[in-house]
Amino acid sequence: MVMRDVARNLIPRPGDPHGPLPPLLIILTFVTGLVDAVSFLKLGHVFVANMTGNVVFLGFALAGAGEVSPVNSLVALVAFLFGAVGGGRLANRLGEHRGRMLAAATVIEAALVAGALVVALVGAVQYELIALLALAMGIQNATAARRLGVPDLTTSVLTLTLTGLAADARLVGGDTPRPGRRILAVGSMFAGALVSGLLVLRVDIMVSTGPRRRTAAAYIADPPPALSAGRALGKASVLTSPCARRVVEKRTWVSDASYSRRLRAPVQCIRHASTVSHLKPNRLPRAGASRIS
Repeated sequence: MVMRDVARNLIPRPGDPHGPLPPLLIILTFVTGLVDAVSFLKLGHVFVANMTGNVVFLGFALAGAGEVSPVNSLVALVAFLFGAVGGGRLANRLGEHRGRMLAAATVIEAALVAGALVVALVGAVQYELIALLALAMGIQNATAARRLGVPDLTTSVLTLTLTGLAADARLVGGDTPRPGRRILAVGSMFAGALVSGLLVLRVDIMVSTGPRRRTAAAYIADPPPALSAGRALGKASVLTSPCARRVVEKRTWVSDASYSRRLRAPVQCIRHASTVSHLKPNRLPRAGASRIS
């Protein structure tokens, strides 16, 4: 039964009420996994399609979580809403013909994603990339999720799909409607996230986001002035800030190429360090020393 339903959704039969829409929406679900993986892994822990996650991240950021940025989440939310407005207007004009509406929305979405790719290649601030991708996903959700009316294929939200897969199972006495379609929806988003994650993390596709983000390799090649002085003098030159002193002594700033707290925190310490003190060779400050003479 499941395999037959999978086959019917991948290759619709003549007379199917939704026609070719299910396989097209499955492809869009795969694309959602792709772009959300890129945005989360490369653009500062933000989603461009899953707005539920951004609302949660915004709450985390306002509570003081250092790993998430409230600006990133707000940019994604605002851009997504603008995209949804545009998608709503498009749906009102072309809503009588679902195929034309989906075709027009897909063309606009592809243009926005291509524009984000071009902007990333020429070098852009991450907010521009977040805004372009969130605009595209807003249009997709306003058309595919709301107006096409294909059950279990919202292209961006899987919570209700997973709930239906479990709550309607025969194990609990349900009639198990569309199990293949639900499995395809979950599997396509998972596959998109997996492929994108492998490309970003293993193939190391770099996204240029301007001066806001620098990898550890960039800090090794062109360190900030304070770190440059510390490297030149080795352990004989340290910063007055205890946090930055540990950076120079233990060299933790080169240990992680990801945009995690281990990379950002030392840099933040260095920015707040006031002076660089020079010590005599082979003499290091005590662990608890508050002043270097």
